[in-house]
Amino acid sequence: MDPPNSSTTGQSDTCFGVFNASEGHNTAQNSITSPWFSTAFGLIGLCSNLFALCVLLSSSRKLSSRTRSSFLIFLCGLVVTDFMGLLVTASVIIPYHFIKFAWAEVDPGCHLCNFLGFSMVFFGQCPLLLGATMAGERFFGINHPFSRSTSISKRRAWSIVGLVWGFSCLLGLLPVLGLGRYTLQYPGSWCFITLLPNTGDVIFCLLFALLGIFSVLLSFIFNTVSVVTLCRVYHDRESVQRRRDSEVEMMVQLVGIMVIATICWMPLLV
Repeated sequence: MDPPNSSTTGQSDTCFGVFNASEGHNTAQNSITSPWFSTAFGLIGLCSNLFALCVLLSSSRKLSSRTRSSFLIFLCGLVVTDFMGLLVTASVIIPYHFIKFAWAEVDPGCHLCNFLGFSMVFFGQCPLLLGATMAGERFFGINHPFSRSTSISKRRAWSIVGLVWGFSCLLGLLPVLGLGRYTLQYPGSWCFITLLPNTGDVIFCLLFALLGIFSVLLSFIFNTVSVVTLCRVYHDRESVQRRRDSEVEMMVQLVGIMVIATICWMPLLV
């Protein structure tokens, strides 16, 4: 005879070790009032990002300012990241709400769970890092305008976006490489970081949380100093009024991004 807890022990090292997949399959039937709820919000998010991307591409063709152009590239990278994050995660989560498939049967090797967990970390960390990068670029552009001979070129701006994507990708791959784990989360529709007192899990959780908190705090510091600087010099000279209007517009967008990131992510990160 097998030991009484042999099935549980056999899954302890898999993505189903923390969450009882069979029990979650039964309880999840009543966890969501309607699968159309998540579908509607997913479609709204995708359509909003598509509209924003079209506006950004249209604006980038009409601009001659390199400062504004590099800012729009960072913003475009942020919108593309958010769009792909919604698309990838919704392609797994929304079908679950309609079908209520059993994860242990569909994904016995935890490949889909690892992919979804990687996507949650990658597309969650990228906007925070991009927001901090944009805030830093505007901070140096506003407070130290003569410290560099030219603004960031389009190629360099896309390179910075690529570096952020690459760093976030490396971070998301750490559990797959052995540091931490991705496990199924309640109500059984998604996978994310394992919150258990194991050494690897704790290290990865702290790494993810502290990096996200640092990005948000860095954005807050950079944006605050930039806004204060703009408020001081905004009415000094009328000859540069148009340029400062553009700076104010960019700062309003950055502050909006920072507020949304803080509201959506800080409670989870803390």
